[in-house]
Amino acid sequence: MKHCLGVLALVLMAAPAGSHPHVFVETALRFDINDQSEITGVTVTWTYDDFFTLLILEDMGLDPDGDGQLTDAELDELFGFDLVEWPPGFEGDLYVTSNGEKIEMPRPRPVGIAVEDGLITATHSRDIPNVPIEGAKIQQYDPTYYVAYDVSQGVTTTAPGCDATVTDPDQAAAQAAVDKELDGGSMEDIFNEMLVGVHFSDTITLSCAPPSN
Repeated sequence: MKHCLGVLALVLMAAPAGSHPHVFVETALRFDINDQSEITGVTVTWTYDDFFTLLILEDMGLDPDGDGQLTDAELDELFGFDLVEWPPGFEGDLYVTSNGEKIEMPRPRPVGIAVEDGLITATHSRDIPNVPIEGAKIQQYDPTYYVAYDVSQGVTTTAPGCDATVTDPDQAAAQAAVDKELDGGSMEDIFNEMLVGVHFSDTITLSCAPPSN
């Protein structure tokens, strides 16, 4: 979604600086799991908040009558909007580790777009290079905490007998980490200087029941 930097700048100008996000995204994650209990991919669905949706539609000149109903041509134009430009080092706000080792993943592919109840919902698919479930940890966050992700739409898998566990962040510990990094400094450049999003991230682990004999 980082290609929308111009729109995001408008959000930031309208909001006070501080350790609070300005864009809110409800997420659903579906993990592909093979017969060897390895994660091979993920389908990510992002539903953007109403204010950010409005800014995107206005910036792209879509839905000029404001009725929340996009034509097929407008949806085609919107398709993949949040995957167009990635700044250097951007990792899609999705992080996978295996026994503490970071897993590199290719860029995602857009697979769906919709505008429902005044909200943009965009879906993309991403390959994961056969990571064993055991020892795998997944987190979705914006390092700068401009964007807050919430996996409230659920985490599922494609394999029967495999389940996901979502551990909520410790909000008190996260705020303490922010306060420690600030250490009496100015809030003016907080997001340019601090990478605190990880502290506010849900942590996802997967498990599969052993095959029955």
